[in-house]
Amino acid sequence: METTTAGNAQVRARQARERAVARVAAGQQKERSRESWQGEDAAIYCRVPHIKDKDQTSVDRQERICRDVVESLGLVARHVFIDPNRSVWQRDRKRPGWDALLKVAGNRGIRHIVVYHPDRLMRQPWDLEELLKISEEHGIILHGKASHRDLSDPDDRHYLRGEVAHACRSSDDTSRRLQDAMVDRARDGKPQTGARRYGYTKTGMEIVAEEAAIVRWMFESFLNGMTPHAISDDLNRRGIPTAQGKRWSIPTVLRLLDSRHVAGIRVFRGQEIGSGIWPAIIDPAMFREVQERRAFRSAATREQYEHRTFYLLRGLLWCTKCGARMSGRPDTGGRPVYVCTNFRPTDGSAKCYRRAGAASLESFIKDAAITLLERLDVTGAATTAMLTDDDKAAIEADQAELAELKAMWDTQEIKTHEYRAMRKKVQDRIDKRQAKTIIRPGVEVLDGMIGPDARKTWDAHEQAGNCERLNAVLRFLFAAIRLDESRAANGSFDYGRIHIEQNDL
Repeated sequence: METTTAGNAQVRARQARERAVARVAAGQQKERSRESWQGEDAAIYCRVPHIKDKDQTSVDRQERICRDVVESLGLVARHVFIDPNRSVWQRDRKRPGWDALLKVAGNRGIRHIVVYHPDRLMRQPWDLEELLKISEEHGIILHGKASHRDLSDPDDRHYLRGEVAHACRSSDDTSRRLQDAMVDRARDGKPQTGARRYGYTKTGMEIVAEEAAIVRWMFESFLNGMTPHAISDDLNRRGIPTAQGKRWSIPTVLRLLDSRHVAGIRVFRGQEIGSGIWPAIIDPAMFREVQERRAFRSAATREQYEHRTFYLLRGLLWCTKCGARMSGRPDTGGRPVYVCTNFRPTDGSAKCYRRAGAASLESFIKDAAITLLERLDVTGAATTAMLTDDDKAAIEADQAELAELKAMWDTQEIKTHEYRAMRKKVQDRIDKRQAKTIIRPGVEVLDGMIGPDARKTWDAHEQAGNCERLNAVLRFLFAAIRLDESRAANGSFDYGRIHIEQNDL
């Protein structure tokens, strides 16, 4: 009798477990159903297509399509991640959008990821496995414009692994064909592919006569003693653009002077392998002479740099007119001066010509610092980052504006391209103000500098060339030094234009 009772209890217990398992399974099946997705958060991921992809759908159109998918599924797009890189094949390729997507999916449990096509999301096995690992905890569903894949479903995981493996194999085959083609081009003496080189057509095989004349002038001018800076200035003054239609700079001039292509020399994997089959603009002998002159000038410049003038107020001096830093440099007569860094703007803004003689300005600040050091009593202070109250308030206001813009975008009051443009403008303002942050050294920098012998100690450090130490002392004492417009007569220094902001000591 007791045996029969125990057996019945086991049967009832098993039946209860079966009913519980059925309820859980049904509940999980319901959770994976489309009806249960209504109102759930989703993340959109877009990537710039590779230049050789058959499908060249732009990022903006990808996002529009993904938003249509989100709307049709009853989801809410809370996050949009975009990677500007054109390839996801390379192992060392930086993908900030992908990394941010994984972080959000792992921390916040986003169940839905919407992409234009799965190969926009991942084309390497480790990408998929990384996402599957997160999905084990959160049950992620991957949506495309034509279908969706439940990453918790074994069949969908198997299909995705096969699809990614096929894409990876296709990438390997393409890479091998490209490498073989590069070897063949090198063997045939043909030029490397890529961006158009100055002086040649896109193929690199035909000379552009007008540009070739400029190339010869650049090489001859450099050999005659003209600096790369002077060459770029002359080209820009004459309105001559680079091969990409941009302004010349020192790096672009140096790259052309170092280009073996203009001398008809074929390079393969960093090594010269002989003459190419395209016409040369510069004689190889002239190219070698320029390289020797480049090496000589670089050595001479390094020696001059080691004995350069140290500008004591670097990192501390600001122009009150345009809010930019002021840096030290010699003027046309070789006299050290501080000039506003906005004297050569790259954003189209008006130039600022504010400047001040370094000797008089540094002498005034030195006297102010020594006077403070002679009566200072410091027991200790932590390293801090200093910003003015006005800058802090402006940054807080801009951050509030960013939050407001984000809220408007979330509710679709503004379109994505409008949001990006306005966000960039506000973020640029924040970055510009945060760049003013001055890292304040610790109190240890004042060791031996405080007391009645402060001037004698300061002069000893000057004679020993310890300018970095003196600059650190100034940054400990002062948050910023701001320079107004001079109102003194020519030849006189206006000390009233100097405003010193002292740190709390």
